[in-house]
Amino acid sequence: MPKTKPDPQRERRIEQEIVVDAYDAEERALGWHSYLEERLPFPFPGKCLAPRATSPLRQNQEVQIIGLAPAEECGHEMFVMITWEDRTLAVPLAQVEATQADKATKQAVADWHYWVKQGYAF
Repeated sequence: MPKTKPDPQRERRIEQEIVVDAYDAEERALGWHSYLEERLPFPFPGKCLAPRATSPLRQNQEVQIIGLAPAEECGHEMFVMITWEDRTLAVPLAQVEATQADKATKQAVADWHYWVKQGYAF
């Protein structure tokens, strides 16, 4: 059951631009990776929305999002690369939001958040 109210415009964009012609999980993952890679102008600032057991980020912690993780790391969910302490680390895109970003960047991140909140999977 969806966790958020369906958004027809977002659903149409996901269906017609992101997972169009994707016949299996791998193709849907690659569709998402390509969509995000084309639309996210790295680097951009972000912040952590909520802690996760698999991530060192704390809620509201500010981060610099520097890139999309390699496609082979994004087979089950999308990850972005951040600078953290003295190294580069991949964290789930669902865990962070874009701050001080343009409308297109915020829309692309929000599209992924919507996909996750709806309970969709690759």
